[in-house]
Amino acid sequence: MKKWGMALTAVGAVALAAGIAFLGLSKDEHDSTRFWAVLLQNSVYWLLVVNAAMFFLCATTLAWAGWTQSFRRVAEAISVVVIPFGILAFIVLMGLVFGHQHHIYHWLTPEGDKILEGKSGFLNPTFFTIWSIITIGGWIFLGWNMRRISREADDQPFTTEEGKKWIFKNTVHAAFYIVLFALTVTSSIPWLWLMSIDAHWYSTMYSWYTFASSFVAGMALIALFVIYLKNQGHLPFTTEEHLHDLGKFMFAFSVFWTYLWFSQYMLIWYANIPEETEYFKARVWGEYRGLFYLNLALNFLSPLLVLMKAGAKRNYTIVSFMAILIIVGHWVDFYLMVMPKPLGDHATISWFEIGIALGYVGMIIWFVGRALEKAPLVPMHHPFLKESVIHHT
Repeated sequence: MKKWGMALTAVGAVALAAGIAFLGLSKDEHDSTRFWAVLLQNSVYWLLVVNAAMFFLCATTLAWAGWTQSFRRVAEAISVVVIPFGILAFIVLMGLVFGHQHHIYHWLTPEGDKILEGKSGFLNPTFFTIWSIITIGGWIFLGWNMRRISREADDQPFTTEEGKKWIFKNTVHAAFYIVLFALTVTSSIPWLWLMSIDAHWYSTMYSWYTFASSFVAGMALIALFVIYLKNQGHLPFTTEEHLHDLGKFMFAFSVFWTYLWFSQYMLIWYANIPEETEYFKARVWGEYRGLFYLNLALNFLSPLLVLMKAGAKRNYTIVSFMAILIIVGHWVDFYLMVMPKPLGDHATISWFEIGIALGYVGMIIWFVGRALEKAPLVPMHHPFLKESVIHHT
């Protein structure tokens, strides 16, 4: 696994080096903007995708769900990648803000623009930097804390009282993470990092839309690693029943994403207010029209038609194919969130965009493989493990 990760990471490194040489150092303003926009799209997308793994763990912990225990270490390993990706995202974001990339973040130069001046209390480099540090730092620390508590189930069996106390501690710390997640991913962070690219435009559904897009891709990523490890003879207690439930998450949140997509689009289309329709005008009637409809085909029609049947969600090949499709589809979704405003009709998907994306995929594979080696794949002393073993039997 790690060899594939290193190979794809090398591809990304070559693409980045070539991008710095041909785009980042170019005197052409368009090339420089494209360079930073691609880094922004990928750093934010992949960070939110791997962060979804810890959200899944904490949400199921609060629900006292037992079925996830047979593969929880897979999700924990994916959540480790938040550390390097959080650092990379912060570097990119600070490069944008303090490198005065006003073609991406127009609010960096609000002078003379009454709308941007009115939002300057929120959209300013100081607040942007402080809240980004708190957010990424909180994700890293609370995620590390949840993994630390989980490792306690590897040492020795719990007595009944010890098990109750451990479950309570686990639940309390999961609640802390969920609160931070609610204050960041489902509220402020998408506004700062992504929606502020179109600083004159706003949507009250944007954060939920971003969450749905990244969470379903995160569930697809978990499913891919579970299937790979199962095929390699690991995860002895994980069965088709667990895969079926992961498939349910992929199907349900694809529909949830579509609901949010339609609700946001329909309300703006129906109101027909110029400052709101401007966002979709470039995406529906401009050069991005093909990607706009491809986005719907990949992220709504395909999961709806393929994953609706129970048998499809139990088939390793079909779930693997759909998981890859969903991850690629929501990468396209984030591409449409980022590119139209700073690049206009000049955005392309070529060697640089694909190379950077493959580099991030390679880093995920390498870091997850490394994390999986550091702890048992199954928490044998977890109080809820038996519930996972007999899941749906």
